[in-house]
Amino acid sequence: MTLSRRTLVGAGLAAPLLASPLLSGPAAAQRASGILRFGLSAFPPNLQPWVSTGASAGTVKLLTHRSLVSYDNKGQLRGELAESWAIDADGAWVFKLRQGAVFHNGEPVTADDVKWSIEQIAGEKSTAYMRTQFQEIERVEIPNPQTIRLVTKTPQATLPSWFGNYNTFVIWRKSTPNEPIGAGPFRLAGQERGTSLDLVAFDKFYKPGFPKLKGIRFIVYADENLRNAALMAGDVDMIEYVPWQSMAAVEAEPRLKLDSVEGPFMDILFNGTKPPFNDPRVRRAVAHAVKREDIVKAAFFGRGKPLEGLPIVEGTPWWDKDLARGWAYDPARAKALLAEAGFANGFQTTLLSTAQFGMHKDTAEVVQQHLSAIGIQCELQLPDWSTRVSRGSRGQYDMAIHGVSADNNDPDGLTVVLDTSLSPSHGRSFKVEAPRTIAALAKGRAEFDQAKRVEIYREMQRAALEEVPLVGLAWRSQGYGMNKGVKGFTNLPGALTTSSGGMLEETFFG
Repeated sequence: MTLSRRTLVGAGLAAPLLASPLLSGPAAAQRASGILRFGLSAFPPNLQPWVSTGASAGTVKLLTHRSLVSYDNKGQLRGELAESWAIDADGAWVFKLRQGAVFHNGEPVTADDVKWSIEQIAGEKSTAYMRTQFQEIERVEIPNPQTIRLVTKTPQATLPSWFGNYNTFVIWRKSTPNEPIGAGPFRLAGQERGTSLDLVAFDKFYKPGFPKLKGIRFIVYADENLRNAALMAGDVDMIEYVPWQSMAAVEAEPRLKLDSVEGPFMDILFNGTKPPFNDPRVRRAVAHAVKREDIVKAAFFGRGKPLEGLPIVEGTPWWDKDLARGWAYDPARAKALLAEAGFANGFQTTLLSTAQFGMHKDTAEVVQQHLSAIGIQCELQLPDWSTRVSRGSRGQYDMAIHGVSADNNDPDGLTVVLDTSLSPSHGRSFKVEAPRTIAALAKGRAEFDQAKRVEIYREMQRAALEEVPLVGLAWRSQGYGMNKGVKGFTNLPGALTTSSGGMLEETFFG
């Protein structure tokens, strides 16, 4: 739904939501109104429920829409529009819908709405982020009005987590493309294109006592330094993506607090269609050539840690301390691999990144320096971000620097970056052959026994260390800064940090 300021005022809705944060009085008065002022890093290109347009857009969508499940503050799946789910004797996933859930237009959430939303996501002409996964659903059955039964083409142990993604919401089946109607704890009340969005609490939300705020005013600060300055000055109550160079200042300010986790990561991608990077030995040489500590220092001011294997989150059942160091810094080993591949004297190549984001440029410069030390001379190519995305998706590069997060903390969430057989994307290597890695991902997805899944994903890690569909470089901290009076918010663990916007449902002033 997109309402202009004029439409909002004409409808007689709460005018204070539209006031400039600089004109709305002291911070105490703002808190008394129950309106959280949130510094957003980017204005959402759109708020379509199934298309991925970045984590900032995801934050807004997580509040205006709901799916069958979401994540709690420990990063575990919890029921939303579904109150329970289980696999039945025939291997189908059965979801029992919650009683009393309604959309923002007052219409009840029904099994028909769920079925319709799934079919739209999986449609042949769909541009949905999760289209490939949802096409694994062979049919959607409705045994009764409160039950959905999903029959899949092959066993899918991780299917419930699909609905935890912030691009797989259930919307009213009669919604129009330009006005998707959701069932979230807030509804969109107005927006100033490129500048701000205003949400108000939905008074018929299905969770008693939630949301705890009366509204949220999202104010866009695309410049990270201005966003942090707004927090320091008290112009906003909370911001996302605290700049790494500013985290210490936020921690030192008595009025503020920092909530940061390590979940997103930086990596190197390859074009596998031509020499030399069609040879896994060359890709392994690159993996062993880079001293990751230098990236953590240069790009993230020490706010992160080296990533010397696949981005498996430490503390999860899938993490293995030995496999986690499979690409440890070893320039002698790197040179030996190059010689074995026929490049004892090194070679010339290009490294695609972008100058638009400092962490991408700084990471690329460190990688360039370390590759030079083993004889790989890289010409840096630093276009704007949109060009970087376009060239990456078209395979117009030799190597590329990327920053990303898995979909969730299960290894299956890495499919989006490891499965190079999927359609080309700027976020994964271009046509690199990694058949054992891909096969292990599929095997893990189909296995329901936890102990067996743990071993399958160790097998997957061992395969990936040899096939090198990407090279992990560094975990990076991702932080929210906020006034200490902001309570109830949780920065979700690991890869789920980009879904933390959903926790604003539980946020309040205390």
